[in-house]
Amino acid sequence: MERNDIIKKDLKYVSEQISDISSKLEGKTILLAGGAGFLGKYLVSTFDYLNENSLTNPCKVIVLDNLLSGLRENVSDNGNIKFIPQDISKKFQIDEKLDYIIHAASLASPIFYNKYKLETIDVGYLGTRNLLEIAKENSLENYLHFSSSEIYGNPLPEFIPTKEDYLGNVSCNGPRSCYDESKRVGEALTATYKEVHNIPTTIVRPFNTYGPGMRLDDGRVIANFVVSALKGEEISIYRGGTQTRTFCYIGDATAGYFKALLYQGDDERVFNIGNDKPEVTMNRVAELVLELVGNKDAKINYIDKKEAMAIYHDKVDPDRRCPDLTRARKILNYNPEITLEEGVKNFVDWAKGKLEKRL
Repeated sequence: MERNDIIKKDLKYVSEQISDISSKLEGKTILLAGGAGFLGKYLVSTFDYLNENSLTNPCKVIVLDNLLSGLRENVSDNGNIKFIPQDISKKFQIDEKLDYIIHAASLASPIFYNKYKLETIDVGYLGTRNLLEIAKENSLENYLHFSSSEIYGNPLPEFIPTKEDYLGNVSCNGPRSCYDESKRVGEALTATYKEVHNIPTTIVRPFNTYGPGMRLDDGRVIANFVVSALKGEEISIYRGGTQTRTFCYIGDATAGYFKALLYQGDDERVFNIGNDKPEVTMNRVAELVLELVGNKDAKINYIDKKEAMAIYHDKVDPDRRCPDLTRARKILNYNPEITLEEGVKNFVDWAKGKLEKRL
């Protein structure tokens, strides 16, 4: 697994954020589906870092990924981390006794879920059910399911910031539906197995997470903007750039995921994990990227409404997305600290290094 200075700093930060609870992982065995993806990479790297620096009795991590969008380089085999190429939508068995299961397998990038629509649905439904069947066979301490803020769709203004009990404003047959509905059915399955089979479960809903480890062809906004700016190309903005988002740096997000994984209380166990400030327009994000990259050849290009409609952004792009973090703050003691400027600078520096290696 890549460990440049930025990622090392991130892993140290995550370790410090969970220092009061990481001992719960002593000697445990974790099954992690989707470990070669962006979020999965940081999960695996954090387990590895804890084994090296914090845990007296290291934890063991079994990583599953079919590498449809994940990268094999994101996972290294060592004595405590084992990689198994596996499509979790197909039946499989794990013979070892498990203490935790993490379902982070998903095609979250629009580039990939539009290319692999049926596979996106399969991993959300069949993959989730297969993992939950394995959960039934083990006396787990927790099953952590990765959902998405996309289950909220395009929230009505009165529901922003958005709480976990918002039921959503989602199209079940629109351009994003293969991803959105796969996440919604995944949550339904997780909640049902918890009720019927008494499996301890926790659900996290990530909000606009970014940082080192993202594929540079990911298709999501910060990756697109940064790569375009570094190459001196146009940054494309749709709908006038007035849509707003909050963005969460991967270090803060990963700390939140571990807090959710290791939480064992009886309170609500569905959590927004993201950042609730600042809520910024796409215009401001593009301007910040241009400031940090400093490439005078890069400029903003506003895509007109007709062209935007042709590539579906204008029809389905949510107007605003901002989480209410009250529950995560109160129950998990989750408090994102890394500013947008600091996080984007980290990503710019990391992406610059990746691009230079390609030349």
